[in-house]
Amino acid sequence: MTSAEETDLLVPWTKTVPKDWRVTRLDAVADVIFSNVDKHTIEGEKPVRLCNYVDVYKNDRITAGMDFMEASADEREIRKFQIRRGDILATKDSEEADDIAIPAVVTADLPGVLCGYHLAMIRPRLASVNGSYLAWLHASKHFRAQYEAKAVGVTRFGLSQYAFRSARIPIPSLVAQQRISAYLDASCAALDGAIAAKRRQLETLDVVRTTLAHDAVTKGIDPATETVVFGIPHYEATPKHWKRSKLRYEISIQNGDFVSDKLQEGGANPILGGNGVMGHTDLSNVDGETVVIGRVGAYCGNAHYVQGKAWVSDNALIVKSIHHARFLCDLFNALNFNAQANNTAQPVITGTKIKNTYVVLPPLAEQKAISAYLHEKLAEVSCIVNSIESQIATLTAYRKSLIHECVTGQRRVAESDVQRVESH
Repeated sequence: MTSAEETDLLVPWTKTVPKDWRVTRLDAVADVIFSNVDKHTIEGEKPVRLCNYVDVYKNDRITAGMDFMEASADEREIRKFQIRRGDILATKDSEEADDIAIPAVVTADLPGVLCGYHLAMIRPRLASVNGSYLAWLHASKHFRAQYEAKAVGVTRFGLSQYAFRSARIPIPSLVAQQRISAYLDASCAALDGAIAAKRRQLETLDVVRTTLAHDAVTKGIDPATETVVFGIPHYEATPKHWKRSKLRYEISIQNGDFVSDKLQEGGANPILGGNGVMGHTDLSNVDGETVVIGRVGAYCGNAHYVQGKAWVSDNALIVKSIHHARFLCDLFNALNFNAQANNTAQPVITGTKIKNTYVVLPPLAEQKAISAYLHEKLAEVSCIVNSIESQIATLTAYRKSLIHECVTGQRRVAESDVQRVESH
C-alpha cells in the first residue's frame, strides 16, 4: 500500500478540508515526547508531582486545582518532562485499540508537575499551531482512527512515537484555530452540562424506581389500610392484616446445576447465573414461573424472575413457593440480600441465610394486585428512562459530530458563531 493510499484509507477527511487549510504531519508543527518518569520516590532525587494516565484519561483539561501524585525525578527528567500551558498530554496505550490517544490540554503553567509514564507529551510550536486546537483535534474519533490502525498489541495496545509524529493533521490559520477552539469550548461545555443534567435525572429515576418497589412490597398500595410496626429490618408501618413469618416457612431453595457443558449458541432457553442470563441452551431444569437468586459473585443476592423453560446454573439458587413469583422477586430485591453476602474475595449468599430472613407477607390475591400495580408503574418509569437515555445518546453523537466537523473544516466557524455560543 502506498503512502497516499494509506492516507486515503485512514484519514479520508484530508480530501475534503477547505482549500485554505493545509494537511501535514504532527511533527511538522509540534514536538512529541514519551515520558519515562515512574511513580517512585527515590532518595537523592528532587520531589515532583506527576500528571498520570488517569488524570489525562478522565479530564479534558489539566488544571492547577488537580490533586497530582507525589514522586521524585532527577534534573534531566525535570527539564525534559515539565509540563507547560498549551501542552497536550495523550494516552499512548490502552486495553482497547479504539480507546487510545485520549487527550487533555494543560491550561496553566504548573511548576514541579511532570508528564508521567504511559503518556505522550505533545508540545505545539505556537507560531504554527494552537494547543487547544490540537487537543480538540485529538478529541475527534475520526481523527484518532489513524492511531487506532497503528496501535500494536494483544492484551494491551500501544503507540510508537512515530505513530504520533506521522499523524496527519489539518491546519487552518492560527486565527481560525483560535475561533474553532473557543467555539468548541463553549459548545461542548453546554452539551456536557445538558448531558450531566440528564444523567442526574437518571439517578433520580433510579431512586424513584427503588423506592417505588420497596414501598409497594413492604407497605402495600392502599394508603387507607390500618398498619402496625413489626420491628423487622426493611419494614416500617406494615398493613396489619399481613402475616409476619420467616422465609424458611414460606419458600424452599435448591442449588442450580452445573452449566459449562450446557451452553449452546442459539439455544431456545436462557441460562441463569449469578447475575441473570449468561447464555442459552435447549435444555432446562425449571419450567413455569421461577424466582432465581444469584448465589456467587459481586451480584449475588439479586433476584430474577423467569417464565417458561430455563436452565439455572450452580452459581444461582432456585426458589419454589406457593406465593406469587413476581411479588417474591421484587420483595427479595427490596430486602437487598446482596448486602448480607459473605464478605470474601468471592462473595456468596447461602440458602440458609435467605431462609432465616423475617418477612411480612400479604395474602396471595393482594400479592398479585401489588405486582400488577408495581410493574405498571415501573414500566412508566422505564419509558421515561429510555427517553432520557435516547436524548443522551443524541447529544453525545452530536458532540462527536460537531468536534469532527469543526476541526476538519466541514463546518466553518466565524467570529459571530463564537460570540453567539459564548453569550448563552
